[in-house]
This record gives sequence, C-alpha cells and structure tokens, in this order.
Amino acid sequence: MPTAIVTDTASYLTPEQIEEFNIRVLPITVILGNKQYKETEELGLDKFYDYLNTEEELPTTSQVSMGQIEEAYDDLVSKGYDKIISIHLSSGITSFMDNLRMFCKDYDKAETFPFDSLVASAGEANLVLLAGKLVKEGQEPEEIMPKLLNLRETMEVRFAVDNLKHLMRTGRLSNRSAVIGNLLNIKPMLTFDEEGKIIAIGKERTMKRVFKLMCEKIQETLDTVDYKVHATIIDANNQELSDAWTKELEEKFPQIRVTQSSLGPAISVHTGEKTMGIIWQEDWQTIK
Repeated sequence: MPTAIVTDTASYLTPEQIEEFNIRVLPITVILGNKQYKETEELGLDKFYDYLNTEEELPTTSQVSMGQIEEAYDDLVSKGYDKIISIHLSSGITSFMDNLRMFCKDYDKAETFPFDSLVASAGEANLVLLAGKLVKEGQEPEEIMPKLLNLRETMEVRFAVDNLKHLMRTGRLSNRSAVIGNLLNIKPMLTFDEEGKIIAIGKERTMKRVFKLMCEKIQETLDTVDYKVHATIIDANNQELSDAWTKELEEKFPQIRVTQSSLGPAISVHTGEKTMGIIWQEDWQTIK
C-alpha cells in the first residue's frame, strides 16, 4: 500500500531531496513584528537576518497547526496514500509532537506513524531521508519505524551559538545555569539530551576550540562503532566557516561522508546568527 512521508521545514531538506523522495513538507510560521511568514515559501534567509540584525523586536515562531496537518493528510489520502509516516521537530523544544500524537489517535482516513526526531535540522532531515529511501525501496512503515529508532539512537549533536541571548529569551535552553556567569567572548557548547531538550555542556573561547572538541568526540565514535558514519556541518549564515570545517573534517576523517546544511529562520530564531554545529550518526544511505 502507498506510504507518504511528511515533515516540517525545520528539517531544511533541499528541493532535490524533497523531489527525489516525494516528501510533503509543512511550513513553520515565523513572525517578524506584526507580519507572519511561512518558512522557506515566503521568508528567505537574507530578509530574516536583516530583520534579526536591525529590529529591536525579536522574531518568534508558530508551530505547524493541526489544521495544516489535517489538510495535508487529507490531500495525501485523496491521492491514494493509506499510510503516513510523519517525522517532526523535537518534542523537547515544541509541544507539536504531543499535539500530533493526540490528533493521530482520532485520524481514521489513513494509518499514521508519528515520529519524534528529538532533534532539528540535519538530524531530523536524515530520519526523513531514511524513511523516504526505504519507502522507495518498497518497505512498509512497520519495517521502517524500528530503523528510524535505531538511526536516532546513533545520533550525536554538538553545536555552539555565537551568544546565548536568543536561546535565553525563547526559553529553549533547559539548564541555563550551566553557562550563566561570564558570558563575554565565550561560545557555549550545546547538545540535545535524550528527551530532545537543548542543554549546555560547556563553553569555549573560540570556534576553533569548539571544532577541535567536536572532532575529538567524532574520533571517540569512530573508535567504538562498526558502521559507516555520516557527518553534517550546520551553520546559521556562516557559510565561509562551514566550508572551512567541511574541508578540515574531510581531511581528518576521510572515512566519513560529510555534507552541509544551513539553519533557516525557524531554528535561527532560537540560536541566533553564526551558530555552528556538527551532527554525526550512522550513514542513512547504507541502511537497508
């Protein structure tokens, strides 16, 4: 039976990936002052960062509504899909997944399989891409869901924000006391915990030091696993440093597949500009 894949714009899939695996992507709403924009569709990075850097009123976001979900699901059903795998932004930073699970209990037009990525950006995208790949190969959701769990369990995330003001303001940092104190000229090191919440795990003076520590953690992973590793460099309007990190990572770890992903407005609202990170895990392309 046909299976559809649904996600949100916080996965930051490329147009090519969306087309290859026929992914339905629902936009998160970004609010700039008194205007609302659908991420990706109506709000580009240049406009967003220009607002972020020039306006006093900081932007906010509004999660995908259950009305949007119902409309998308109904449309997929009308196209002949009777099973829907829905992979979304971490429940640790939004209530969306709780609402989705409640909605899916009552939705009876198709069999639904909601999945909490417990992360955002490339971590969410890799789960979506794995689901898309396996559906394309003819696998059913009942086979795919355990493989999504396994992939999620291999995930490691490290990122550093240029400053903490956005995470502090939006309340997305769960253990803010860990890095409160002398915040001048430091780069807070962050990750997602097992509940999908953003937590601070340290602080460094420079992005160069941050990258060194991330590489040490990647080496620890490589020393203990027997699968192919995929690493994604993530940046928030910091392409030059992303390119430099990519080049260095490929030189340090030639056995790793390295890709890049940029954070869009819905996540940069919370992290701010110039955020850098790396997500690494089992390479979804190798999973059968």
